[in-house]
Amino acid sequence: MFSLPEAWVWDFWLADDGQHYHLFFLHASRALPKPHDRHYRASIGHAISTDLTRWTRVQDALVRSDATAFDDLATWTGSVVRHPDGTWFMFYTGASLTPAGNRQQIGYATSSDLLHWRKSGANPVLSADPRWYEVLADGKWHDEAFRDPWVVADPDGDGWHMLITARANEGAADDRGVVGHAWSPDLRTWELRPPLTEPGQGFGQLEVTQVEIVDGRPILLFSCLDGDLSKDRGSDGTSGGVWWAGADSLLGPYDIAGARQLTGRSLYSGRIIWNRDSSEWKFLAFHHDAADGSFVGVISDPQPISWTGQTLALGRTDAGISR
Repeated sequence: MFSLPEAWVWDFWLADDGQHYHLFFLHASRALPKPHDRHYRASIGHAISTDLTRWTRVQDALVRSDATAFDDLATWTGSVVRHPDGTWFMFYTGASLTPAGNRQQIGYATSSDLLHWRKSGANPVLSADPRWYEVLADGKWHDEAFRDPWVVADPDGDGWHMLITARANEGAADDRGVVGHAWSPDLRTWELRPPLTEPGQGFGQLEVTQVEIVDGRPILLFSCLDGDLSKDRGSDGTSGGVWWAGADSLLGPYDIAGARQLTGRSLYSGRIIWNRDSSEWKFLAFHHDAADGSFVGVISDPQPISWTGQTLALGRTDAGISR
């Protein structure tokens, strides 16, 4: 596991430079009065590994900016990709407080070595557009959900796509979760587009999305806790956790209505990555709830993830559900 004695660790994302795996993670001091307070104090840390298990912490990647920047409250979840010219791009969420509540927007930083990062002077590059997405003025949710950018190259070579945790501007308040969408020709300029999914699929929000092709089959990975499930989906006592949905392609359509749990709420913010040494997909998540319900805040060791028939499952004997 990856843990810090002085800080809680939660959402994270990974990059592979061909020799080392890089773990970028949110962290905040355990001296805060309550674990939930961590969200308003988050910085982006960095650790390096050769095996996804033993990690060496290095200098932090990013911290919040001074007021009145789009990320003057905290820096939240993102993703890292490499431009064909060799430049690494980190897309991340900037959080700021407004009189109406927490507003989330998306920016990026660049690096030549994955260690030293420079924020773009063009930030933020994406914000929620009320033509398609819920904004704070709607008053339907506790924040303006527009975060967790996951960037992937277009399968046909036509630029880049970004998947975003967002909410539609219509539908029942507890069932507006959608996969937001933006496109870029060069990773620097971005065009916001309508969401890739429709509301009304059972989720108030789909957090920390990731799309991959696992053994030839596209999937969408996301997380949602029980408190953010719609009333209908949560009526049977579903606990929430990490979910997966089948897909026709990396850009969908995604079977959100048929999404299945991969873990219970003891694990959250799941990510998968190809392990070069073992030639298999590995799953990591952060430990969310202990048996007594207290927040844990450490990142798990990797475990295999593969298909069992038509079901995506972890390499365990519990049919893919971690409790």
